[in-house]
Amino acid sequence: MHFTGTYFTDRTDAGRQLATRLGHLRGEPLVVVALPRGGVPVAAEVAEALHAPLDICVIRKLGVPAQPELGMGAIGEDGARVINDQVVRMAGASPAQIAQVERTERAELERRAERYRGGRSPADLRGRTVVVVDDGVATGSTARAACEIVRARGAALVVLAVPVAPKDWTVRLGDVADQLVCVATPSPFFAIGEFYEDFTQTEDAEVLRCLNRFAGPPGTDREVTVLADGSRLGGRLTVPDGATGVVVFAHGSGSSRHSPRNRFVADVLNRAGLATLLFDLLTEAEEPDREKVFDVALLGGRLAQVTDRLTYERWAVGLPFGYFGASTGAVAALWAAGQDGAQPAAVVSRGGRPDLAGSWLGRVRAPTLLIVGGRDPVVTELNERARERLRCPNELAVVPHATHLFEEPGTLAAAAGLARDWFLRHLTGPARPGPEHS
Repeated sequence: MHFTGTYFTDRTDAGRQLATRLGHLRGEPLVVVALPRGGVPVAAEVAEALHAPLDICVIRKLGVPAQPELGMGAIGEDGARVINDQVVRMAGASPAQIAQVERTERAELERRAERYRGGRSPADLRGRTVVVVDDGVATGSTARAACEIVRARGAALVVLAVPVAPKDWTVRLGDVADQLVCVATPSPFFAIGEFYEDFTQTEDAEVLRCLNRFAGPPGTDREVTVLADGSRLGGRLTVPDGATGVVVFAHGSGSSRHSPRNRFVADVLNRAGLATLLFDLLTEAEEPDREKVFDVALLGGRLAQVTDRLTYERWAVGLPFGYFGASTGAVAALWAAGQDGAQPAAVVSRGGRPDLAGSWLGRVRAPTLLIVGGRDPVVTELNERARERLRCPNELAVVPHATHLFEEPGTLAAAAGLARDWFLRHLTGPARPGPEHS
């Protein structure tokens, strides 16, 4: 049919309209797989309507060198590669030009896959009906690559679903999908964006928000991988049912997420209804490097990045969060809390060296509790001096008979109780807004 005007207000509207065409799949063993970035907000609405999990299949278009918006092929995860010979001939692209475009796009593909997955494994597609969703089809190269990838991952039935496509799209793609579903196939067709009132570029932040709407539920205790500075860091996430806040741990030098002392404190917080994330601030390869062990900007920056990612998690949106830093990890916690835009509701330092945070101490706004051992006079004095530089509500708590590592009977339990009470006092009240990242 001849078409004038638009079909969709935006990608959310397109997803809702597309979902009405897919109602026959409700109740099937489904996984909805989105093509980032534009396909993700469309797919999120589809997954919501079909009560299905949402995953991604990262694809990068190979644009014609002189006309990048025109796809001459696509590459995807698992080494998938599709070349449109007709477009290549028409554009006169040489093998060297194609190779250069592919190198550039492969690097971006890997960056996005790491950013979007955030350590999560791809969904298990074996034996499932997989609905591949994008915001539209033009040449079909990216859709073809996505269908081939999910088929290779074991999908029993592949459904390619898009809001808008050219009239001949079934001819182009009928060989890679078992079902093809589309809201509109207008003619003439020049570009996907002409059928949307709002077709602004989808940013990474929106992709993460959509994906984390479908993150795993609370009531979990599992090993996770978190990303910071491009490094993959091991972690332990515990989310009790009905969690009222989240505490992110920063351990000291020579320690890790397996630290029995930090695990003890985390268990106390979990029993009080607080979620905890313990993660390694350094990779195994970095740990022997003493400069990195005491690099406050590196460690604090990673803590801030991991916390920022955590705020996108569906279960964590609206929950207040705090930092617990032990020994030198307290420096990283205070550094992160003093950054512009930081929103921790509370900070606790156990046996820490807050004095090493330097000028950042004066920028911390979160209520801060400094816990020291009564038999650790040097650190106690350093904490007292640090208090003079803090401009936030703060307290110094001394645990009698405790030395620096709180190894004496009952001292670690006392410190954990102090931390618990501090977090429960400050990680309550009105929920903070969900993330507004850009």
